[in-house]
Amino acid sequence: NELRKIARRGLKSSLISQILIEKSASGWKEIEFEVMRDSADCCITICSMENVDPVGVHTGDSIVVAPALTLTDREYRMLRNASLKIIRALGIEGGCNVQFAMDPHSYSYYVIEVNPRVSRSSALASKATGYPIAKVAAKIAIGLRLDEIKNAVTGKTWACFEPALDYCIVKFPRWPFDKFATADRRLGTQMKSTGEVMALGRSLEEAFLKAVRSLEIGLYHLELPELRDLSNSALIKELSSPTDRCLFAVAEALRRGFTTVEINHFSAIDPFFLYKIENIIRLEKELYDNSEQKNLNPELLQKAKYYGFADHTIACLTGLEENEVRTLRKKHKILPCYKMVDTCAGEFDAVTPYYYSTYEQENEALPSGNKKVVVLGSGPIRIGQGIEFDYCSVHAAWALREEGLESIIINNNPETVSTDFDTSDRLYFEPLVLEDVLNIMELEKPEGAVVQFGGQTAINLAASLVTAGFQITGTSVDNIDVAEDRYRFDQLLETLNIPRPPGGTAFSAGQAQKIAQQIGFPALVRPSYVLGGRAMQIVYNIKDLREYMNYAVKVSPNHPVLIDKYMRGIEVEFDAVSDGENCLIPGIMEHVEKAGIHSGDSIAVYPPVNLPAEIQEQLVAYTTQLAKALHIKGALNIQYVYHDQKLYVIEVNPRSSRTVPFISKVTGVPLIKLATKVSLGQTLAGLGYSDGLHQPPNFISIKAPVFSFSKLYRLETSLGPEMKSTGEVLGINKLLSKALYKAQVAAGFHLPPRGNVLATIADKDKKEALPLLQKLADLGYKLYATRGTAFFLEE
Repeated sequence: NELRKIARRGLKSSLISQILIEKSASGWKEIEFEVMRDSADCCITICSMENVDPVGVHTGDSIVVAPALTLTDREYRMLRNASLKIIRALGIEGGCNVQFAMDPHSYSYYVIEVNPRVSRSSALASKATGYPIAKVAAKIAIGLRLDEIKNAVTGKTWACFEPALDYCIVKFPRWPFDKFATADRRLGTQMKSTGEVMALGRSLEEAFLKAVRSLEIGLYHLELPELRDLSNSALIKELSSPTDRCLFAVAEALRRGFTTVEINHFSAIDPFFLYKIENIIRLEKELYDNSEQKNLNPELLQKAKYYGFADHTIACLTGLEENEVRTLRKKHKILPCYKMVDTCAGEFDAVTPYYYSTYEQENEALPSGNKKVVVLGSGPIRIGQGIEFDYCSVHAAWALREEGLESIIINNNPETVSTDFDTSDRLYFEPLVLEDVLNIMELEKPEGAVVQFGGQTAINLAASLVTAGFQITGTSVDNIDVAEDRYRFDQLLETLNIPRPPGGTAFSAGQAQKIAQQIGFPALVRPSYVLGGRAMQIVYNIKDLREYMNYAVKVSPNHPVLIDKYMRGIEVEFDAVSDGENCLIPGIMEHVEKAGIHSGDSIAVYPPVNLPAEIQEQLVAYTTQLAKALHIKGALNIQYVYHDQKLYVIEVNPRSSRTVPFISKVTGVPLIKLATKVSLGQTLAGLGYSDGLHQPPNFISIKAPVFSFSKLYRLETSLGPEMKSTGEVLGINKLLSKALYKAQVAAGFHLPPRGNVLATIADKDKKEALPLLQKLADLGYKLYATRGTAFFLEE
C-alpha cells in the first residue's frame, strides 16, 4: 500500500512518468565529496562532508559537518578515490558532487547520486573552505587549467591545491514549522527546510552551539523547552523517527541519563557525534553545580566559552545576569579571538579577510585604521525573510565601498552572496545575536552599523547596539520605535491627520476582547515586532479571539498583541527612500488579492491598474508626510488599504522590505544604493534624484509568489495574513494579461489548455470576484481563476 501511494505520486510528478526503485541504505552514514577536474585531467577533492543524520534524511534537511570526522583513514581514502574515479569516468570538467552511503559496520558503500554541477552542498563547501567552487568551475569552462587559476584567498597558491581545514564546520537547516504548525515534522527523503546556517569553530561542540543560536528560533543552546514534558517513550519515538528536533531530543535524552549506546540504537547517529553532545551536557551540569557556590571561576568560564556556550546560557545555568557574565569575562580577559578562513590551515599568509570567532589566544583579525561601517545581514532564509534582504545587504556593502568606507558584513548564511569572501572588505561568519555582534563591534570600532537592510533580524539589534554606545546609520532608534510602537505611531498619525484602521494594543486576553468589541469583527490580530505576518490571523468572533490569545501567542507587557479592524479593500504597497526632507518613491505596487492576504503571498502589479490618479497623488502625499515626520534617512516600506473610496495606513516599516529587489529592477532606481548614501548624510538632490513618484515605464511588471505546499504534508494551504510563500518570480510585458501569464508559468502553475475558461472561486469570494471576472471577459480575456484571483491566459 505504501509503495503504491508513493509510486503514484512519483509517476505523476515525473516529466517522463518514471520512478527509480532502489535498495534502501537507511541508517548508514551519508558522506559527500566536492570534486573539481580540469581539461588536463587534474582532479582534486575540495571538501568532504558528513551528515549527522543517517541515510534516509534528505541531505538538505540534515545537519552536516565538515570535514568528515568519523571515517577511518582507509574509509576516507576509499571514498575519495571513488569520487575521483567517478568524475574522470563521466568526463566532467568543472565541479561535481558525489554522495555516498557508508555501512558503519563494514567497508561496504553505495554511490547514492552524482550531481554533475554545483549543488546545494557546493555552496556550503565553498563557504566552509574559502574555495570559490563556482568561480573556478567557470574558469575551467573557458579553458583554463587548475594550475593556471590563482587561489584568490591566499594570492600565492593555485586552485590545484586541495584546501586544508584547521576548524570544524556545522550546517544546520531551518524549517518552516513555525509557520505550519500542523505539518508533518518527520524528515525523510523529501526536503522540507527553507534555509540553513553555517557555524565555524575550533571544536565541534563550539560549532554546534554557534549554529543553534544562528537559527533565530529563540534558542541559544541545545535545549528545547517543549521536549521536557515528553515521556521517555515519546522521547524515544522522537529519536527513532527523525524530525527537525532530533538533535535537541538527543540532548534531552542525555540529560535524562540515556547512554550514547541507547541513543545510537534509536537514532543511528554515529557515537562520535553523541559523545560531543554529551560533552556539552556534562559542562551544563558543571556550570549548574557551580551556581550553588555563587562564584563562577575563570577556568570554568574559559572552558564554557571554548565549547561555544553563549553568555545567555551561562547566565541561565549559574543564576547570574547576562551582562554580569559579560563583565566577568572582560575582567578575566576571556575574550574571543578571530581566526581566518585561508584554505591552507595557516601554511601560507592569506589576503582575504574572512573570519570566525573562537576562544583561543592569537587574534588574526587585526583592525585596519580605515573608516568602516558594519552591515548586519539577515541570517537564515525562512518564510518572511528571504534572499531579498541579502540583496539589500550586498548592495549596501558595495555602496559603502563607493563612498570610500570599509564595509564589514556579519552574517551566517552559506547560501547567500553577502557571505562570499569578496563581497565586502571584511566578512565575519557569526551568529546575529547581541553577544556575538557586540564582540565584533568592540574589536572593529566602526563609525556605525547599518541595520535597515537585514530585515527584522538587524532591526531587533538596533536599540541594544545604541545602548552599548555604537552609532546606527540613518533613521534613529527612537524613530524606528515610533514606527514599531502602536501607541506612538497612532499618536503620530493623529497629528498628521492620516487615517488608519481603528484598533488598539492588548497586554492581556481581557484587553484584547474589550478592544475587539469596540472596533467590531472581523478583526486582524498579530504580535508586535515580527516579520512575515508571524502568528497573524483574522478572527470573526469572540470564540476565535479567545482561542488565538490562548494558543497562538505569548502575551505580556513585553509581548503585546495588536488588534485592528479588518478592512477588505485593495492593498497598496511601495518602497521609498528619504533623506529626512525629501522622499523618492520608485513605484506604487497594487496587490491583486484583497487586503487580508499577506503582502508576501499576494500577486503585485506595477504600475497599479485600479487606482485613480487622485488616490495615487494622495498616497505620495501621505508617504512624504510620514517619511518627514519620522525623520527617515534611508529606506522605508509602507502598506495602505484602499477601502470604501478612502486610504488607510496599515503599517510603516523603517527599513528595506522583500519587494525592494523587485521594484529596483523594474524601475531602474538603485534604491539600496541611494538609501545607503542617504543614511550617511547625502541628499537625494545631491545624488541626482528628485522627490515624489518616479515616472513609470511603458510595461507592466508582475511579482508572483511561489509556494512549497507539495513538499509539506498535512498542512493548511489557504492564504491569510500569515505569510506562507517561500519565493517569488517576475513577469514583464506591455500587456497585463501576458505579464501575469508569464509570472504564473514561472511560478509553476499548471495552467489549463489555451482557450479554456475555468473559474473556481470560494463561495465567500464570489460576490466580489465574479464581477471582476465578467468585466475582464467582456474585454476579451479568457480566464483561469482560483481563490478569487484571476489569471489571464490570452486575449
